Amino acid sequence: FGVLGVGVFFALQAPGLLSSGGLATVLDIAAPLGIGGVAVALLLVAGQFDLSIGVVAVTSALLTALLVTETGLGLWPALLLSLAGALLVGAVNGVLVVTTGLPSFLVTLATFLVLQGGSLAVASAVAGSSRVSGLAGAEGWDSALAVFGATTQLGDGRFRISLLWWLAATAVTTWLLWRTRFGNAVFGSGGAPRASRELGVPVARTTVLLFLGTAAAGWLIGTLGLVRLGGVQVDPALGAEIEFIVVAVIGGCLLTGGYGSTVGASLGALLYAIAREGISLAGWDPRWFQAFLGVLLLVALLANGVVRRRLRAVPRS
Repeated sequence: FGVLGVGVFFALQAPGLLSSGGLATVLDIAAPLGIGGVAVALLLVAGQFDLSIGVVAVTSALLTALLVTETGLGLWPALLLSLAGALLVGAVNGVLVVTTGLPSFLVTLATFLVLQGGSLAVASAVAGSSRVSGLAGAEGWDSALAVFGATTQLGDGRFRISLLWWLAATAVTTWLLWRTRFGNAVFGSGGAPRASRELGVPVARTTVLLFLGTAAAGWLIGTLGLVRLGGVQVDPALGAEIEFIVVAVIGGCLLTGGYGSTVGASLGALLYAIAREGISLAGWDPRWFQAFLGVLLLVALLANGVVRRRLRAVPRS
């Protein structure tokens, strides 16, 4: 209902939002947010945070670009190596969280800072610039373009293959959460971790796997951007970590864990994209988007608080 309400409101303010070009832009904005949002949503359901997913996207794309441009490696081997690097970051995050007992917020914040500074320093030292380009002629570029950069023109809108990756990520994570033992372990890890451990639920293993999932999602987001642009721009701000958490919370995930859905996170990403593009097409000051997003987040937090109180009021056997 929130998505429909915001969509109708901005369609009245900016009718161009309903054109094929407007829809293509909305889905183009929503797709990477949705991919990261569903991975972060799983982690939030398990009671954990990951502030490093956005910087993993930038760092993995940078690693791919440097391997291709500086060593002459083919694009696909470079992508596999950068995926391995992203998974290593996810494994380090997960292992540190489960072995030290430190809050995942602080662990992944430290990872964010390390990767942020490292990416900027490496790009400057190796490439001599914050931008690395020239991948279009690399070995394997055409096949990578078909997998990560294909587009379809419908009317005046160009729809990108990232939309299919987003739908696939939502479908797979929804199935995992609601139809597998792993999904039960995710809910148990966030809702009642001590009881889950006593009942034999592999809370530690589940947590590490979820951090691997957010790292893989970051790699996919970075790869989609890399292939689309033919290079990577290392920005000092880096990442979109807060946005992923925002869309997951708007989609109904509790910050305390134990409740949420990946479909909700995808709808949160769609709502985010509609508001952003709608404000742009309506000719409003772009700064209103931040205010609007803050209002949406506040409403979501209040609604999630009501849900949490109701859950606590239900007797547990």
